[in-house]
Amino acid sequence: MDVSGLRVVIAEDSVLLREGVAKLIEAGGGIVVAKVADGPSFVAACEHHRPDVSVVDVRMPPTQRDEGLRAALEARRRVPGTPILVLSQYVERQYASELLADRGGGVGYLLKDRVADVRDFIDALCRVAAGGTALDPEVVAQLMVRRRVDDRLGALTPREREVLALMAEGRTNAGIASALVITEGAAEKHITSIIGKLDLPDSRNDHRRVLAVLAYLDSEA
Repeated sequence: MDVSGLRVVIAEDSVLLREGVAKLIEAGGGIVVAKVADGPSFVAACEHHRPDVSVVDVRMPPTQRDEGLRAALEARRRVPGTPILVLSQYVERQYASELLADRGGGVGYLLKDRVADVRDFIDALCRVAAGGTALDPEVVAQLMVRRRVDDRLGALTPREREVLALMAEGRTNAGIASALVITEGAAEKHITSIIGKLDLPDSRNDHRRVLAVLAYLDSEA
């Protein structure tokens, strides 16, 4: 895909990946205006070059934790709206959520494995440069699970949470009724209410009782 004239800053401490990404961009006609290996250098490069888009690793020196993300957020504070495509080895929901909380547009979050698919990577780069959003499918899946848990489990009553905990233990309706000293009919009503509040899909491919348990386990992790 053509990225002719696109001015790019790359922030990645791995020399192999940094040079590899640079070659991909240059092969498509893009211009790599700076290649850096740490957060402060990235922020400085953004301020100096005002690139069309930047590619940033989440984890960089000195602690290899969230320096890349913090630098990305700082760069967008100093140069509002500067487009940034973040790369990460794993899905790190906190980091992805924090980046996406900035609703200025021009943000992306890809797993590093995605860079191996040149078309996907360049397409994501172009979308972010144009002010759009590019999210790895795995990131989307995990963010959706967390958002559903955060927004909807809080709506459950204490009794419904007890029922859901027993469902997670594998209890049947009769087992739940026995444990809580209620009727099976009451247990069934609680389960129906739980599923409704969690807004779980009704389809041949998804068992809503299992999805409810997965949501509960995810919240307890």
